[in-house]
Amino acid sequence: MEKINFNKQFILGITLVSAMGGLLFGYDWVVIGGAKPFYERFFDITQSPALQGWAMSSALIGCLFGAMASGFLADRFGRKRPLILAAALFTVAALGTGAANHFSTFVAYRLLGGLGIGLASAISPMYIAEISPAPMRGRLVSINQLTIVIGILMAQIINYLIAEKIPEGFTNENIVQSWNGQTGWRWMFWTGTAPALLFFVFSFFIPESPRFLAKTGRWKSASAVLERIGGVQYAAQEQKEISETLQGSSSKIDWKALSSVKVKPILILGVVLAVFQQWCGINVIFNYAEEIFTSAGYSVGEMLFNIVITGTVNLVFTLLAMRMVDSWGRRKLMLLGSIGLALIYFILGSSYYFELKGMAILLLVMIAIATYAMTLAPITWVVLSEIFPNSIRGTAMAISTTALWIACFILTYSFPFLNKFLNASGTFWLYGFICFFGFLFILNNLPETKGKTLEEIEKQLSRVNSLKNES
Repeated sequence: MEKINFNKQFILGITLVSAMGGLLFGYDWVVIGGAKPFYERFFDITQSPALQGWAMSSALIGCLFGAMASGFLADRFGRKRPLILAAALFTVAALGTGAANHFSTFVAYRLLGGLGIGLASAISPMYIAEISPAPMRGRLVSINQLTIVIGILMAQIINYLIAEKIPEGFTNENIVQSWNGQTGWRWMFWTGTAPALLFFVFSFFIPESPRFLAKTGRWKSASAVLERIGGVQYAAQEQKEISETLQGSSSKIDWKALSSVKVKPILILGVVLAVFQQWCGINVIFNYAEEIFTSAGYSVGEMLFNIVITGTVNLVFTLLAMRMVDSWGRRKLMLLGSIGLALIYFILGSSYYFELKGMAILLLVMIAIATYAMTLAPITWVVLSEIFPNSIRGTAMAISTTALWIACFILTYSFPFLNKFLNASGTFWLYGFICFFGFLFILNNLPETKGKTLEEIEKQLSRVNSLKNES
């Protein structure tokens, strides 16, 4: 594989287009955090933890259904057309959310945007993995996480630039009547329309996944795509390996295969890793930044600036992860992230318990985000895109991503209640214990997959599961 002259320009181009789904995922996911102090007062829900939680987590219901549908759509229509659908959903949701004058309308468009996130979160990394040569797959799939992080940072910067400075002593009524409370929060959502439209247009120009084309019997088309990626020799070798793993499979969803002795342990591994990526707790820092930073003594204006700082840290350490994923490997980074977050959360919880304020909390939050960005955030998506067999990858990825969004909904919806009853200290201690148990699970169940083709990984995991069953 090392001697093959890969068409890196072509590979990078189609990777970046697919990864625009990640950009919109990140933007749509986090833009609500900066708009939160203003739309909550506009819709008069500041005194209702249930409605606050529903506003923040409603998109996750859309994510859940989008992820559930992604398996059927990916296995029935391929990877390209669902990406186009996701782009259309992002566009409509950005326009509608910003235009909403009633809370129910606001929630409806958040649900629609969530459908786009659910589709893109499952299909973008899967598509990239299926077009990527093995030696560079980790870095290329990590580009999807990089664009998620860029989308997050873009939303944070735009929120900060749009929001006018709030004078000291402003009441809720003052904020509601201000430009921020009436119009500013709308522009935070509307700004996402531009990248959504670009994603929609560019998605028409990428090729279909060669592995999906092969799975549906279109070997000539699959060969043409593979030749553009790495030439005739590469295409022939890839087709041979793909053919071996697809023997006896069909384009229909094989539910029986999902519960087979060989596949079930891999599916469980994928589901647990997906759930753990959310229950490690880092996303509450992005979605509930107002509560976390105001608890540490910061004002709303300072909170928006701190969010930009955390987003910058997120970007820098995601870039570092891209350099390390194909050298250090997936397993080592996942172990480092889980045990690192466990230690940080125990210290962070103790800091809240002893009522430390200001810079100490901001520093610990930045270290937690740096650890997550370098490990669990990108590497989980890399592993999920790699470990499932060709014949059921779309469905298995959909199941894992659905589990991820269920976990994310529980995490997001439960935080206001956990924060109220356990306080910030107890909540972060709880996340610390979850990270410790995640470390133990990864240590005992996740093999290394770096440098292997998707077909080699499939054979490796199949052998491992067969040995476990024999013993």
